[in-house]
Amino acid sequence: MSATSPLQHVTGLPEVDAAAMRSVLGHFATGVIAITAVDPESGEGAGLAANSFTSVSLDPPLVAFCVAHTSSSWPAIKRADTFVINILAEDQEHVGRQLSVKGGDKFAGLAWRPSPSGAPVVENAVAWIEARVEAEHVAGDHVIVVSRVQHLYADGRSPLLFHRGKYGRLHIAD
Repeated sequence: MSATSPLQHVTGLPEVDAAAMRSVLGHFATGVIAITAVDPESGEGAGLAANSFTSVSLDPPLVAFCVAHTSSSWPAIKRADTFVINILAEDQEHVGRQLSVKGGDKFAGLAWRPSPSGAPVVENAVAWIEARVEAEHVAGDHVIVVSRVQHLYADGRSPLLFHRGKYGRLHIAD
């Protein structure tokens, strides 16, 4: 006897639309990253927040993240030779919010120090990964950016999480 899915007998399910997709995929908790660089054209800091991030390969060392085609910050970050993927700490919700708005000085009041290649490392981030674009793949309304890791660092603190449209913290039972 085989087990059947409770959805096998459901009919009339709605079409997949952006709201349904966001709602269902929001059940998957993710970390929050801040991608930062210095725009070589303006000399100003550029940054964006994202929650689509993954390890791709150990050899060569590759990671990937997704950026919306509508991002006004990605072109400035992409122009830089290197950028930093900052994994935000559980108390850095304000950084995620600041870097997720369009326009304005995203680095106003944001403390940072230079990575080995000079890209901005957000102060108190749980971890940071200095990288360069290896490849880009168009995927619907986003671009998947595969990046080659140059340098990285992590400490033992807990990361900021994003789940069902809200920021949260990791709670591990003893």
